Amino acid sequence: MIATADLYDQHGDDLQSLSLQLRSFGGHPSFEGRIRTVRCLEDNALVKQVLGTPGEGAVLVVDGGGSLQTALMGDLIAQSAVDAGWAGVLIHGCVRDSLALGRMPLGVKALGTNPRKSAKRGTGDVDITVGFGGVVFRPGARLYADEDGVLVER
Repeated sequence: MIATADLYDQHGDDLQSLSLQLRSFGGHPSFEGRIRTVRCLEDNALVKQVLGTPGEGAVLVVDGGGSLQTALMGDLIAQSAVDAGWAGVLIHGCVRDSLALGRMPLGVKALGTNPRKSAKRGTGDVDITVGFGGVVFRPGARLYADEDGVLVER
């Protein structure tokens, strides 16, 4: 994968740059792929459901509303993402089991950690356009992430 800084230098007008300073938790600090989305608030049932389907190298963008109250993904859900062939997960919210996530061949970026489990009601939306950090995430658009940040096709 080309570095995001170089990618921006080459194609800046065609890319959005995420202004949020997300932390990297996965074993792959650099990842890229086509976007799929979930919007949920303190309820990870849809995250688990989607990451259990074939990922084909995609990146799941989870708009958790920026909540730090509960984790939206832990090691078990992350392992299902690895097994299903996902490239990464970007969460506008928290994760848990961060040490285990760091040993997995998966890109994971999130706001932070919280050991508290989320609800399992299944509320939210899948594969809709979501936005946070000054970026609009459209299903099917390409996302690039590395140690310098996150870029998304316009």
